[in-house]
Amino acid sequence: MANHKSALKRHRQSLVRNSRNNMVRTRIKNVVKEVHSAVDLKDTELAATALRKATSILDAAATKKVIHARAASRRISRLHAAVNKMA
Repeated sequence: MANHKSALKRHRQSLVRNSRNNMVRTRIKNVVKEVHSAVDLKDTELAATALRKATSILDAAATKKVIHARAASRRISRLHAAVNKMA
């Protein structure tokens, strides 16, 4: 690691951003699991609410550039397809 004052600051910033991004990615995984479990239970109401929540979180992550915008769009599309297939 570099010893310059600016390099040390950049390192501190990267650690903060890394931890924040990890939290967002974990949250994405959890909400996607909620949608899939609701689909497995064939609970349309629970699946719809979980889908709305997942869509919101995935869009926010894409806006913050935690995940790529197309990756978020693809995941949302697949979740919608799974929920619509159930109904």
